[in-house]
Amino acid sequence: MRNALKQYNFDWMLWRTYEAGSRLLAGTKQEYDIALRYIPYFRDPVKEVFKAKAGQLFLQMTATYLDNIVHAHQRGKKTCMTTFCFSPAILYALDIVPVTLELLTVMMTFLYKRGTGEFLDYCNEAGFTETSCSSQRGSMGALLADIGTPIDMVVTDSPGVCDTNANAFSFFAAYKDLPFFQLNMPPWLVEERVTEYQVQDYKALVAFLEEQSGKKLDIDRLRQILTELQKQDELINELEQFLCYRPLPLPVTTCLFIYAGRFMFAGMPIYTRLLELLVNEGRENVRLHQQGIYTSHEKSRGFFCYIDHYTHSLRLWQMLQELNIGYSGNILSHFWADSNPPVIQNNWKEAAYSIKTNTLEDMLTSIAQINSRMPMIKSIRGPYDSPYMWLQDTLALASMYKADFIVYNGTPGCRNTWGMVKLLAQDTEKAGFPTHIMYADAFDDRVQSWDATRDRFEEFLRVRRLI
Repeated sequence: MRNALKQYNFDWMLWRTYEAGSRLLAGTKQEYDIALRYIPYFRDPVKEVFKAKAGQLFLQMTATYLDNIVHAHQRGKKTCMTTFCFSPAILYALDIVPVTLELLTVMMTFLYKRGTGEFLDYCNEAGFTETSCSSQRGSMGALLADIGTPIDMVVTDSPGVCDTNANAFSFFAAYKDLPFFQLNMPPWLVEERVTEYQVQDYKALVAFLEEQSGKKLDIDRLRQILTELQKQDELINELEQFLCYRPLPLPVTTCLFIYAGRFMFAGMPIYTRLLELLVNEGRENVRLHQQGIYTSHEKSRGFFCYIDHYTHSLRLWQMLQELNIGYSGNILSHFWADSNPPVIQNNWKEAAYSIKTNTLEDMLTSIAQINSRMPMIKSIRGPYDSPYMWLQDTLALASMYKADFIVYNGTPGCRNTWGMVKLLAQDTEKAGFPTHIMYADAFDDRVQSWDATRDRFEEFLRVRRLI
């Protein structure tokens, strides 16, 4: 790793950049336009985010998340390295600061033209396999090199679901000799003994977090967080209804805001405010469309059955807008509450979570259910074509959103999905959805350039007569 990269902590650098970006709309339009001239590398992602009325708050929320990490120890708080598959709600209930590797990787790839290549490579220098997922390695390399806020403990919940994910956290904990806790996820979802196992596993996690943080779980705080989560679920439900409309009455970045916000601040008021802004924008655009004023053109609509493409400048979202492709989200933007539209439409309540706050046992059961239904943890924990797994979820969501096609995008390290994605694509094609498999790395342009990725995607659209 170049010495120049070690001059500033990468999380501090990200915090200052996102904080500055969030303030760009504080002045006049002329001041904003002039400021854009001075941020050539950051201009496109900032402009893309600000196309949504919730864009400024999204950048403020991201800056707040980074601020919490950078100043955690100053404020007497412990840090916990974890994954996007793990709901941070329980950490907030214990006043522990989550440090989510995949989020930090994306925060950097969005803004910096060089991406996270040197951090990815440093993981290999430290002894970690290069065939593992780039979403963790993109920020883990910086923390292995000690150019980030020190980590106090490590928690993961993805063994079996994604072993490359789990191995990244295990490797880091061993390399840095840190306390480590691993939740286990059985390969099936709906069964009483599985639920009981996961609740007991979660209780052990709470005991671990209490020991490492030196704090007892605040029952009232947990109840407050779960009550806020219920509000967030209802707002997401309304957004999902809007995402079924044609043309879409929401900005193309809406689903990104939904899942990134949930991964950062589940159960926290700042995320509720973001969802409220998105809902209000959707309501207003629906009203304008009914009056013939809102005229968004949509040639076709896609559903991404796994993750998005996250390299520099939000180029995926820019491309979708340029091609007039409606975008209704991906597997990451669905959290499977019992009130969620696809749950109700398909009568899947037994596979959904419910939130109860009467007793501590109720709350721990609720939060264990929430965690076991996080994106990827739910859908990819067992055979892809089993009930309540990847194929069933994909077809249900693509149908609900009236998608014209399906796209798979991941990383070369996604072994569980690469092992079955062609079988999945055969099944989705049989169900009437043209399906495109991207061979790019969602976090590393060195695997396949964005130009090549876009060329293949546009060729698919033209051949299948979708544009």
